[in-house]
Amino acid sequence: MSTLGLIGSGNIGGTLARLAVAAGIDVVLSNSRGPETLSGLVAELGPRARAATAAEAAAAGDWVVVSVPLKNYRQVPVAPLAGKVVLDTNNYYPERDGRIPELDAEETTTSALLQDHLPDSKVVKAFNNIFFKHLATLARPAEAPDRTALPIAGDDEEAKASAARLIGLLGYDVVDAGPLAESWRFQRDAPAYVLPYAQDLEGLGIFNDPGRSADTDTVRTALGEAKRG
Repeated sequence: MSTLGLIGSGNIGGTLARLAVAAGIDVVLSNSRGPETLSGLVAELGPRARAATAAEAAAAGDWVVVSVPLKNYRQVPVAPLAGKVVLDTNNYYPERDGRIPELDAEETTTSALLQDHLPDSKVVKAFNNIFFKHLATLARPAEAPDRTALPIAGDDEEAKASAARLIGLLGYDVVDAGPLAESWRFQRDAPAYVLPYAQDLEGLGIFNDPGRSADTDTVRTALGEAKRG
């Protein structure tokens, strides 16, 4: 049985844990406050879930999701992630993370920073462009006509294929946006960020918006509309 390790178990991490358990995948959850603080979520998820330290979650996962504030990415354990597919959900919010000059200058991407921190891992950008409530409600079986697509980016083709298998099990199709250097196409405020999955953000607000499906063509078009600067 496959296992999903989670470094960070907040809105996105917790949602992915629920989707994984529903798909029959074991999950090992961690956060910065310690395993004991995840007892409620583990109880909700049932016997397929357990809490651990970040290093233990990294070691246990066949895939490992990193979903921590970007400012904390250097705290992600390095050694237990060697050789593993690491799915990075990070976004850059200067008001939370502080200014990061190389991101401000568009010299790199958030996932490239994580890849530099994890030189022996295979980082794939994923799950960062969709609101967590939409991520929870838009998952569909593979044969569903209203199946939604999520973009990914990465420098290793086998890692991207592995990430796509996971995302498929969780209920989504995949659009390959290219290498990590192209992951800016679905970063914060890009056309592929949140908007393809929302019905009426201005009228309803993000927390009240019920979401809408976005197929591969819709997501691919949004990626193509992205502009730097």
